[in-house]
Amino acid sequence: MSENSSLFRRLIGAWREIAGSNSTNGGFSADLSAGDDLSRLKKQMVTCLEARGGEVSARARAANLGRAYLELDKTGRHRFLALAAEEFGSDPAAIDKAVAALGAAGPEARAKAEDAVRKVLEPPRVRLMTQFNGLPEGVKFLVDLRSDLISFADTPALKSLDADLRRLLTSWFDVGFLELRRITWDSPASLLEKLIAYEAVHEIRSWDDLKNRLASDRRLFAFFHPRMPDEPLIFVQVALVNGLAGNVTALLDETAPENDPVGADTAIFYSITNAQTGLVGISFGGFLIKRVVDELQSEFPGLKRFSTLSPIPGFANWVRNTLESGETLLNEDDSNALGELFETGDGDRALLQVFDNADWSKEADKVELLEPVLTRLCGRYLLKEKNDRGRARDPVAHFHLTNGAQVERLNWMADTSSHGFSQSAGMMVNYLYNLTRIEANHEGYTGDGKVAASTVVNRILKK
Repeated sequence: MSENSSLFRRLIGAWREIAGSNSTNGGFSADLSAGDDLSRLKKQMVTCLEARGGEVSARARAANLGRAYLELDKTGRHRFLALAAEEFGSDPAAIDKAVAALGAAGPEARAKAEDAVRKVLEPPRVRLMTQFNGLPEGVKFLVDLRSDLISFADTPALKSLDADLRRLLTSWFDVGFLELRRITWDSPASLLEKLIAYEAVHEIRSWDDLKNRLASDRRLFAFFHPRMPDEPLIFVQVALVNGLAGNVTALLDETAPENDPVGADTAIFYSITNAQTGLVGISFGGFLIKRVVDELQSEFPGLKRFSTLSPIPGFANWVRNTLESGETLLNEDDSNALGELFETGDGDRALLQVFDNADWSKEADKVELLEPVLTRLCGRYLLKEKNDRGRARDPVAHFHLTNGAQVERLNWMADTSSHGFSQSAGMMVNYLYNLTRIEANHEGYTGDGKVAASTVVNRILKK
């Protein structure tokens, strides 16, 4: 949370008011390096956990501790979280004692013994973090705090604290608590600004670009939480078109005429963005897609097909890592042809250059030679290459396959931005959500790692 952010300024003011006459930031150095900073901070945490006095006093103590965190620099925040993680974890001796008592408990005493085990298993640091929930914008503060924690989690204690906080946030952000909202050009400017800042798939370059993405043949939906009503958690952008869109540059062309959405037969999900880094690992993207499909079907009964136009973010790295390991990806004919055309004498070196420099895209002979080669490699990457858990190596593929989609079509020269060339040589993929096959595809993938794909894509691997 940046010191210059509006949220930071609001929290400092609001929490100072809650703390009232007890308001103090503790006099800590920004990096918690002064001699007694950590011991005084620990005492402040203990005081929060002791919960003396009434609710007003408890909120004041939590506000002071939260202010202390906000006013620390990156190093200080790291030390703050390390202190909470290391000094306020579960007590191993207490756990052993409670488990032993559970083992010795008779039928009548078992329920009480089970409650005792549950109580000692909850680390005090979880109760400490929960206290921020009662403060204005305390939930957003905790989400941002976890964002910091993710970047700091370099020790077992910090990783354990991250797991604690993830479980806590997962219970708070259950999909049943979330509200689906459509965002339009008439939505508050402050919210539209956040969309521009958060968009992570296809950069929103200007207000005109955003207005184009909110036109009559487009839809943008987001999930919100009641305790963060002005902060989108995740949002999806949809284009209502005819046929399967295969080029995001054309899809986002601001000069293109608007389609009649009533006559559209296909909804293209072309960007899904998780807006809150602190909610990584808490999945509601699949629920968002299902809810949006329901909304679109209700508004446009003529829609027959629901598909994504998705990036392939791991493709270039897979090619590089595979070649660096000594494995070749090209047959002899392709290797010779690429080496000659790119004047490298080596097809593998030519292949690496493809992702480093997009000048080849302006030369017709190179484009013609590369299309079947890269399409075949991309098909192998998406359908065959697995991680150590037996799932798709590409993170976007894993997301959609888990939700029951199938790999429908590979699209050549679909994203001609510099980012598109560097991550996938400009290629994109359509993941099709066939509503009659979603459950079977989901079961096949999550159970056996089977990747559902169209006949056209499967044929690519045989060429």
